[in-house]
This record gives sequence, structure tokens and C-alpha cells, in this order.
Amino acid sequence: MPPDTPPNEQEDREASARPPAAAEGVFGARVEVASAYWTILATDGIEHGLMGPREVPRLWDRHILNCGVLGELIGNDATVFDVGSGAGLPGIPLAIARPDLTITLIEPLLRRSSFLERATTSLDLDNVSVVRGRAEEKSVRASVGLADVVTSRAVAPLERLAKWSAPLVRGGGRMIAIKGSSAAEEIERDRAVVGRTGVSDLTVAVCGDRYLDTPTTVIIGTKSERVRGSRSGRR
Repeated sequence: MPPDTPPNEQEDREASARPPAAAEGVFGARVEVASAYWTILATDGIEHGLMGPREVPRLWDRHILNCGVLGELIGNDATVFDVGSGAGLPGIPLAIARPDLTITLIEPLLRRSSFLERATTSLDLDNVSVVRGRAEEKSVRASVGLADVVTSRAVAPLERLAKWSAPLVRGGGRMIAIKGSSAAEEIERDRAVVGRTGVSDLTVAVCGDRYLDTPTTVIIGTKSERVRGSRSGRR
């Protein structure tokens, strides 16, 4: 903080930075890594316009923990592609909570992908790689292969999201999209269109109810086994 920061504002910031009790439950022994990510979001993330200053008091609950609990829905040693990763949500908290996962952050904008490179290097996340590009680009799809799980958060309506995500999911793999209260409505509205991408069995699920006052709501869909080239993503 600058030296002329009002004392009460600095105290509020320091209080916001402290990991809540739930953080240990979600991140275990890696809670200090999650705290370091909090600092990155609250400084570099704001300076580069990836987070708004008003989000600082809510970084833990609304962003870091909200994404870290996604690991409850993913099997051991899975490959994960995070589409439209932005500031690294949900990919980075997921990588911190689940070091057994191999995660690729896919982000088209240079400013954001550069931030992700700096953040993952600073956090020493050797289970994470960054790919600059759009998930729908053939060059990106060719370079990353297929994943067990493709995640996203606040990227697009379900119809568009499925068109971008489905080609990256191996047969039998899953698309997991963090959504809000409109999740069920999106499924009803877009089920037919999503089905044409090869993703079916759309359901609404929640995770993190042991730790969060407001659990994370997601839409889960399964990719049909009848796909070509069901090779897994790069390890």
C-alpha cells in the first residue's frame, strides 16, 4: 500500500487478505499459495484491469474459494482445460487445490495471457501451462489435444460455451461450467443446441457446501464416447 493510505483503509485491506477458515479446508497445506494468489489479484490483477478494486474484499469468497472447490467434481490425475481463463479463474485456484491435475489455461488476450504467465511462474505452479488463443480456433485445438474436463467461468451463455468447449473434451469426458442461479434455465433453453455438440446429460450441481455460505453452482455435461481421436491432452 502507498504510505499515504488512510489507516482504516489499510486495516480493511489487511483483514481482507487474511485467509478465511474455509481456505484451509479447500487448499490444505497449500493455503499459503492461495494467499499469494490473493495478493497477485489484489495488485497486478487490479493494475491490469483484470479485477475491479471493489472486488478486493470479496476475492476469497467470490473468486478464489468459489473456484477452488471445483476440485470436488474432478477425478484424480485428470487433464483440465480452462477456457477463457482471464485472471486465472477457475484454473489457478483449482491447480492450487489439486496439484495432481494437469491444467491448461486458454486465454486469447495478450494482456491476460501475460498476466497468467507471470502469476503461474510466481506461484511455482508446475502443473499449469498457458496457451494464448481462442478455444474455437483450429490451431489451438490442434496444439492442446483433448482433455478429461473443460472448465469455464462467466465466459458465455451455455449455447456458445458448448460450441467452444465440446471439441476440446475427450469422449466420456466432461464440460463443467460455473454458473449462477440461472443454470437450470440455461439448460432448458439450450439443451437441444448443446446436444448437437456431442454433450449430453446436462445437470446442475453444487460444490463447496461444506465450506462456503453460498456453494458454487455448475452445469455439468458429458461428451459422447462416439467421437474421433479421443486422445487425452498433453501431460
